[in-house]
Amino acid sequence: MKATETRKWWALGALSASALVIGLDVTVLNVALPSLATELPATTSDLQWIANSYNLVFAAMLLPAGLLGDRFGRKRLLLAALALFGTASLICAYAPSAEWLIGARALLGLGAAFVVPLCMSLLPVLFTPQERGRAIGLWVTANAIGLPLGPIVGGWLLDHYWWGSVFLINIPVIVIALVAVVLLMPESGSSRRLRLDLAGVLLSCAGLVSLTWGVIELGDQGLGNGIPAVAVAAGLALLATFVAWERQLGQRPAIHPLVDLALFRSAGFTWATLLATLVTFALFGALFTLPQYFQSVLDADALGTGLRLLPVVGGLLLGARLGVRLVPRLGVRTPVTTGFLVLAAGLLAGTATGTGTGYGFVAGWLTAVGLGMGLILPTLMDVALGALSVEHSGAGSALIQALRQVGGTIGVAILGSVLNAVYRDRLDLSGLPAPAADAVRDSAPAGVLVARQLDAPELLDTVRRAFVDAMDAMLWVCGGLGLLGAVLAIAFLPRQTWPVTDVPVGRPGSKAGESGQVTVG
Repeated sequence: MKATETRKWWALGALSASALVIGLDVTVLNVALPSLATELPATTSDLQWIANSYNLVFAAMLLPAGLLGDRFGRKRLLLAALALFGTASLICAYAPSAEWLIGARALLGLGAAFVVPLCMSLLPVLFTPQERGRAIGLWVTANAIGLPLGPIVGGWLLDHYWWGSVFLINIPVIVIALVAVVLLMPESGSSRRLRLDLAGVLLSCAGLVSLTWGVIELGDQGLGNGIPAVAVAAGLALLATFVAWERQLGQRPAIHPLVDLALFRSAGFTWATLLATLVTFALFGALFTLPQYFQSVLDADALGTGLRLLPVVGGLLLGARLGVRLVPRLGVRTPVTTGFLVLAAGLLAGTATGTGTGYGFVAGWLTAVGLGMGLILPTLMDVALGALSVEHSGAGSALIQALRQVGGTIGVAILGSVLNAVYRDRLDLSGLPAPAADAVRDSAPAGVLVARQLDAPELLDTVRRAFVDAMDAMLWVCGGLGLLGAVLAIAFLPRQTWPVTDVPVGRPGSKAGESGQVTVG
């Protein structure tokens, strides 16, 4: 049963609220880590696992979540996932120890792993191809707004309440989303009742956990550490085995494969997904670095850091609105290519940032970064979703999000390694005691703290110059990725999208018109 015109847009509001909470939770923890270290108390290792337990479970469960939504009903599982996310938020807020918080964060990651692809998979169910671009733009924007809102809201809460309050902010939004989903959302799922691909679930989970953990640890410990490198190699081997298993499973119609590899026969799905992964790679690296720049160089607090990220949101809102208007007139390729060029221009302009640069210049190139993102992501998500039939939108959406999640994690690790290498190379620590020098090498925030404790303005200036040089080097890499994205978009992205009139690519047995769109060009 289709939702009415009014109800489906209200339903989109519920999905967007859910996406907002997920985006918020990604960054709100960052401002609470110093409080957790002293009040729980939590060691450095504990703090790393508080963050990484969420990331690992989230990455591992994305693919099974989409498949289970297709199999058992997306509305039903979305309600369960929202309830789990709310319950886990409560446990996080009142966790009596670091171990409890690590476990609760893993539950939070499990809830998020279901919420994100299930919300996304409902968009082709609720909206026609003509409406979907606008709907996806709103959903992507809500997800992105959560990232800078995390430090803003978290900083304000920590100034007035205890650390657990940063998790309690999820509860009212989750309650509203639950009520809205119950009242406004139609149930949907696959009509085919096939056996679940349990081997695929195990292989994908093991591979994604091993790869994600290894990449996180390599980013923290450096490329010379053997165990994380082995974990990365094992993860890649498991994922290669998973692909081989899924390929031969496609010939066995009695089992529902976890990933429909035939989707990659569609140029639109393949290149939209890969380009979305590429842009997430660059974005996560920039978002990892900018808060450190604001706090270590501009002396901003947590709240001020979040406020300084708002130009990204402003640019993204504008870019998303422009994209919705340009795609019907110009097709897909032109807005996406333009978005990558604007993104690259903003990132490359950022390489001119120095220790004495005013925030006005930074806000300018951040706005360009957001504008490029707004042109790129909603359009690419629309193209990728347009290749999915309604029956398989859950598994397909989960695949898109899984690739983006892994791309973002790898982006933070690789770009973080570039940042650390250049930062340490630029430091002049001659005459500094060994313990203090080691602390300065750890990170720019630690270096700023040491310089202030020693009342050493020259050391403070050295730390800040070294970090800005490192950030500029990282932005050169991100800008290069933006230019690469523009070249790939011109070369491989279909020019146009059209309403489907035939059987969708790669899904035997699907009915004509299920996918919404196919790509040509």
